Formats: sequence, structure tokens, C-alpha cells
Amino acid sequence: MLLLAADTSGKQGSIALARGDQKSFETLEVVPLAGGTFSAQLVPQIAALILRHGFSKHNLDGFVVASGPGSFTGLRVGLAAIKGLAEVLRKPIAAVSLLEVLAVSAQVEAQIVVALDGGRGEVYAGEYEVLSGQARLERESLLNEEELVALARGKLAPVVTPDELVVRWTQKHGLEALAVEYPRSDALARIGLKKVLARQTISPADLEANYIRRSDAEIFAKQQ
Repeated sequence: MLLLAADTSGKQGSIALARGDQKSFETLEVVPLAGGTFSAQLVPQIAALILRHGFSKHNLDGFVVASGPGSFTGLRVGLAAIKGLAEVLRKPIAAVSLLEVLAVSAQVEAQIVVALDGGRGEVYAGEYEVLSGQARLERESLLNEEELVALARGKLAPVVTPDELVVRWTQKHGLEALAVEYPRSDALARIGLKKVLARQTISPADLEANYIRRSDAEIFAKQQ
């Protein structure tokens, strides 16, 4: 099964071409994308990536996309591109939370808390139970420092994060922090493959971003 994965959720993104089945997974290539220019480079980079490996878009069996949390603009660009390709090619989409990718990348079998720096003194936090290399979501939320510390203490769980800010918060309060690399789109593809094989997919019409935080426009409108 040949998959195209895309992550445009942050300042830096990436796309990956991967293939696999129930027993194997292979990353063919990961291409980094510079933040701020996703709309201009995403589709051309996808086309070039597929062509470099001797495939056409019709060889793709499905798509994997980071559904959030992250940049409002970046996520919209990525999801719109994947929606369009999947609709034209009539291929399945696996939507994957970056927090789920972090939970799996920790390689621990336990209840854990994962966190990404969300800016504005807040973090995107996810509560997961990881068993047999798969992460089951309990809850996702937007937390400040005190709330994250209280959550980790209450769960008696380590905090998994790629961000130095979160490491500082947890260590300052005597909590365990597991620092991991920021997830690339090949890690996204690995989880997405399992979802596609299990038919845990979504139609282009139903694909939506998981922002966790409301946009400034929504906050402003509610205040009126």
C-alpha cells in the first residue's frame, strides 16, 4: 500500500511517501517544507516526490494528514490539498493528531500526558493510554502551566514533549519529562497506515482540522 502523508501544522512541515502492509512499513522519502510558504510549495512538492520514485498520483492507495493541533492557516492549507487529491482520486484519508504521534513515539506502555507548545503561555495537551504500540485518546485540551502540572500529578504520568518550554515547566515542578523529537510526516504515515488498513478513515467532505484552540476571529465574535 502506497501512502502520501502531509503535515503543515507548524512553522516547519513535511511530506512523506511511504508504503507498507500489516507486517511491514517503509519510508521512501521525507521532504521538509518551509513554514509560511505551504500554499505555494505543497502541491508541487507532492507531485515531484511521487514522480521521483517512479509513481503517478494514480498509484497512491491513500492519504495521511496531520489534523492538528497547530497553525490555523497551515492546517487549512494541508487539509485542503489532501481533500482535493483524495476526492479526485477517490482514495481514503487517515486523519492523525500530532498528539497521538507523540504518544506513540514515547515508546512506553502506560498512561501518559503529551504536550505541544501552543503559544500564549499555553500548551496543547493530550491524555493517552498506550498499549501494544497504539495510543487510545482519553482527552485533549488547552492548558496553562499550572493546569498541565496538576494534570500530570493527578495522572501520575510522565509528560512527553518535543518542546523545551514544556520540559522546563515539568522539571521546575519535579515532574518527569520525556523529551522526544518533533514528529515528522513519516511517523504520521506509520500510524496512518494502521488506520487505513483498519478502515478507520474519513471522507474528504468530513475532514476537518482539530485546532483545540478557537481562532482569534471566533473569540472576538463571541465577545461581541
